[in-house]
Amino acid sequence: MKLATLRHSDAPENTFAALITEDHFVGLDGFPDVGAFLAADVQARTQALGAAATGDGTPLGSANYAPLISNPAKVYCIGLNYRNHIAEVGKEEPEFPTVFTKFASSLTGANDRIEIPAEDHRIDWEGELAVIIGSPGRRITEADAHKHIAGYAVSNDVSMRGYQGRSTEWTQGKCWDAATPLGPWLVTPEAFTKDARITTRVNGEVVQEDSTADLVFSPAALVAYLSVFNRLSPGDIILTGTPAGVALGRRNGSGRHPWLKAGDELETSIESLGTSRNVFI
Repeated sequence: MKLATLRHSDAPENTFAALITEDHFVGLDGFPDVGAFLAADVQARTQALGAAATGDGTPLGSANYAPLISNPAKVYCIGLNYRNHIAEVGKEEPEFPTVFTKFASSLTGANDRIEIPAEDHRIDWEGELAVIIGSPGRRITEADAHKHIAGYAVSNDVSMRGYQGRSTEWTQGKCWDAATPLGPWLVTPEAFTKDARITTRVNGEVVQEDSTADLVFSPAALVAYLSVFNRLSPGDIILTGTPAGVALGRRNGSGRHPWLKAGDELETSIESLGTSRNVFI
């Protein structure tokens, strides 16, 4: 099953949750976003899905994707979680997850434009698998973690490396407003490809390509770890880290890092989860 948060065509500031079929979408009445849908009781969700299954669909090509979760209580991010990226930046494999955070305001839609800030030109890409929490829990075991995962989505931890490098704490380079695409949709676990391919392209050129099998800490391990110190809630987001190939680890013919610039198109794809496409301005 696929779920998305869409903007109304006549009032983009207003959003609604939708069920996505192969080539259409149908609104889920009463739910302003996927987060609200996940937080509802089973009966309300079942009724909404039943109504959507018999409703008239709108062609998917007209969908205007908002951030998948409009106002998550928590956005966790994991650094240094692909073995090849750890090697790329010259670090050692961590014993425990490297955790930092973003805010709800950091998120943007799967096809939205992203602004290059005047304060930092060192803009990097980081294609990532996002885990969306569906059921609340605290001190969840790794064996039970799958019961708390609503699904998975595409994301990109677009990073302002100039600010990130100002200290050993990364958040200041990671939490900029409307700079982290999330979506286009949530795919429930049974429809997610095991060891999925993750690919990032800049202006059509592949810059990252790997499998989620290379993760040091799996989604289940991260759910277990994070739930030790916070009670996880429906709609909480975990960005699981990025593979090798980031601009920070590359040099162009002039010996410079190929930072993203205005006019560049960033595509992030994960097998069975779709693609986000964001142009920088």
